[in-house]
Amino acid sequence: MRQGARGVGFSSSPVLSLKLPAWRSKFVVLALTLMFIALIGKAFWLQVATTDFLQEKGAERYERVLEMPAMRGKIVDRNGVVVASSMPVRAIWAIPEDVDQTDKNFGQLARLLAMPERDLRKKLENEDRKFVYLKRQVDLDTADKIAALKLAGVYQRKEFKRYYPEGETLSHVVGFTNVEEAGQEGIELAQNQTLAGREGSRRVIKDRLGRVIEESELLRAPMDGADVALSIDSKIQSATYAALKAAVEENKAVAGAALVVDVQTGEILALANLPSYDPNRRAGLRGEQLRNRVVTDLFEPGSVMKPVTIALALESGLVRPDSRFQTAPGKLTIGTATISDSHAHGMLSVAEIIEKSSNIGTAKIALQMEPKAMWDFYTGLGFGQVPKIGFPGATPGRVRPYANWRPIEQATMSYGYGLSVSLAQIARAYTIFARDGDLLPLSMSKLQAPPQGVRVISPKTAAEVRAMLELATGPGGTAPKSQVVGYRVAGKTGTARKQLHGHYLEGKYIGSFVGFAPASNPRVIVAVTIDEPSAGKYFGGDVAAPAFSAITGATLRLMNVAPDAPFRQTIIPAESVPESM
Repeated sequence: MRQGARGVGFSSSPVLSLKLPAWRSKFVVLALTLMFIALIGKAFWLQVATTDFLQEKGAERYERVLEMPAMRGKIVDRNGVVVASSMPVRAIWAIPEDVDQTDKNFGQLARLLAMPERDLRKKLENEDRKFVYLKRQVDLDTADKIAALKLAGVYQRKEFKRYYPEGETLSHVVGFTNVEEAGQEGIELAQNQTLAGREGSRRVIKDRLGRVIEESELLRAPMDGADVALSIDSKIQSATYAALKAAVEENKAVAGAALVVDVQTGEILALANLPSYDPNRRAGLRGEQLRNRVVTDLFEPGSVMKPVTIALALESGLVRPDSRFQTAPGKLTIGTATISDSHAHGMLSVAEIIEKSSNIGTAKIALQMEPKAMWDFYTGLGFGQVPKIGFPGATPGRVRPYANWRPIEQATMSYGYGLSVSLAQIARAYTIFARDGDLLPLSMSKLQAPPQGVRVISPKTAAEVRAMLELATGPGGTAPKSQVVGYRVAGKTGTARKQLHGHYLEGKYIGSFVGFAPASNPRVIVAVTIDEPSAGKYFGGDVAAPAFSAITGATLRLMNVAPDAPFRQTIIPAESVPESM
């Protein structure tokens, strides 16, 4: 203190004047320098070298990409009536490790999901611990009740469910979608790409509880699917389905199919099958219910092929409508085989061969033709080829190569045995009779303009066959039960035995009828098959012709087609002539 008072400086203190080794200061400086270099290196490593990796890991913890579902397009009939549409529902999902199964509301959640509580616990335990769907396509009212429970780890997402207002009536046309709204059957499958649209997506930031706290980026905007307009008229469809159902039930048949085609455009106005199903409730659905028999099921057409064979003979100049053939005694032996008629008719004109449905008369005409000419004509009408109607599962049928035909095979094919066709194929073939020789393609989609037909036979030949087909529906023909009050109709019955593994089944038949009306100016073609009728009758004139009458009458009235016949001409006799098979 005295030294301080005398002016001695603090820096001259003996303590501060202590000398330290120089290497110690250098070591400290070096250590500090290395520390700063390490910090700079670490910062470079984090900020530059591994920034992408770290950002990705960070994003995994708080960023999510959410799908934005697109609205599937509607399916409408030709008049704009909605036959398939999507309605909003919710998917209930959970993060299993976050769900508190001891929560007092857990049991209520199980009840709202309509599942036993033990099944809900099992689903949470056995699935991915980060994500599990508890239930898909939950209605909005139930979803709101689940949200009100405020259970941790249970969330919801928006989705859609397909609804089909027409139910079983139109099921084989529209088909259905799966839980992801992807088409599985019918138009839903055939037009899936058009209907589906494109999902969108957005990036969001979520907190640890999975709640969205910020929307950071729209990655892709959703694009709703386009609507599809069918050629189907839902009113005609309903009438067709009701008439077919009545015919199947009355005849105790195992199945039935019906098709209504617009003569002017080739558009399919109605397509019905039985057995059917409700696409809104598909539990317990069986394969036989799914079959669209109109386009997938093949059968030997029987006598409905006779007008096709006769048309070729007329067009070739081999016969005229009044050319006569002896069909007595009702049997004809070709080689080692014998064909027969259901009744012995004696001498018949070509027109009467169609009216009475004579196998022998048709066979004698066919045997005058070259096999190649018949094969070319059949395949030219679309037999043996897949119908191009834009519908899944359509089958080509079978027409055997003409080079291998034996005389008996040529004879039987002329009246519908030995080849296989679908109902859609035979209905299309009849457009040549209803349209003065033009063959039209069939369409399941509504057309903006009629397509161009292909001339197959002359208008003269078409008119001659049309007159014969009108005789077949008259009092002396095989199908007086096909008559429609107020309208002239034309058509042909068919009755064929069913095959299994190349052998005909005893007592099992398919009865069919294909025709058009009004005969004076055809507007619609209607084709009907009744499969395995077991109520005592099996001829097409008895089991299929009445359904044709009901469908055709309802269709013409719904289309406001003017009658072309006095009512007195539509009286049906008590007994009709069965066609030869």
